[in-house]
Amino acid sequence: MDFDFSDDQQQLRDAVRRWVEKGYTFDRRRAITGAGGFDRSVYAELASLGLTGLYIADTHGGTGMGPVEALVAMEELGRGMVHEPLGQALIAGAILSGYAPDALKSRWLPGIAAGDALVSLAHQERKARYRLDICDTLAVPTATSAGDGWALTGAKSLVPAGDRADGFLVPARDGDTLSLFLVENGASGVATRGYLTQDGGRAAELTLQSAPAVRVASDGQRALEHAIDIGIAATCAEAVGVLDRTFDLTAEYLNTRKQFGVTLGTFQALRHRMADMKMQLELARSMSYYASMKLNAPENERRLAMARAKVQLGTSMRFVGQNAVQLHGGIGVTDEYLGSHCFKKLTQLELTFGDTLHHLGEVSSRMPETAGV
Repeated sequence: MDFDFSDDQQQLRDAVRRWVEKGYTFDRRRAITGAGGFDRSVYAELASLGLTGLYIADTHGGTGMGPVEALVAMEELGRGMVHEPLGQALIAGAILSGYAPDALKSRWLPGIAAGDALVSLAHQERKARYRLDICDTLAVPTATSAGDGWALTGAKSLVPAGDRADGFLVPARDGDTLSLFLVENGASGVATRGYLTQDGGRAAELTLQSAPAVRVASDGQRALEHAIDIGIAATCAEAVGVLDRTFDLTAEYLNTRKQFGVTLGTFQALRHRMADMKMQLELARSMSYYASMKLNAPENERRLAMARAKVQLGTSMRFVGQNAVQLHGGIGVTDEYLGSHCFKKLTQLELTFGDTLHHLGEVSSRMPETAGV
């Protein structure tokens, strides 16, 4: 089996890496954080690279690529710790392409592919604790001049770049049925409150009060689980990029910083610590590849693979992040130093789409009775 990237995939990696190195410097990232954690011009630059249309067919203006290309792009964006949520474009592109009626595809997919429209997944509620079957947002059928419609009432939390998004994918209940809807930002009854996240990015609280909506999928649980799995795979790939950057930064520091006239990198105990960090990085990388390769697997197999990957990625992020701070000493937690931002980014990614303990429970619940202990 050939695990090498194709020439096209390698060219995509090189293009994104060059943009990150030249167009998304640490100073620019800090300036974006100071301005609110999201920059529409940066999102447009990602679109100009073709990244926002990776999961959208060429008939709607996308590139029609797949999970491996998304993995390559997210890894490189992770190395630059880019705030702008490309993962949301991947989710929206895939879910609308796979579940939405044709009219909704024609309305939204070209804009998403071109970077003109940002559609964010708004699924988290305060008491859900990562569980997808808990949803208090209600959907009521309505009659409109364009035909049947829906009105949504409820609240969602931690919506990526929510107050800057153009639309939202929102799960809501119609009786005992969970459906997935699309709500346009700026419509009547839609209110957002934006704020900075721990890593310097942007999120928002979303409040819906009889907000008009269009149904994307009547089997909302299945569509939502698929959306979350795409998000997990993208998060794992992004985390590998951050881990790479964190490891390289730590190795560079140990090879230049001196103590008692001796370079820190010559101390055997610290070299062993770096070897352990490298092991965790490579375990994370292999499980990230595993997650992306399983995105098109049958549903049960896909869900188990995502949980397994997130457990390993969470373990690796915590280990590498904490050790990097320890090996740097006091400078490792200063805001002026890139390393502290790597640590904060890893901490947030560990919590995104379910933390390590949640996914450990998911893995456990899917183990057959004959698995043993």
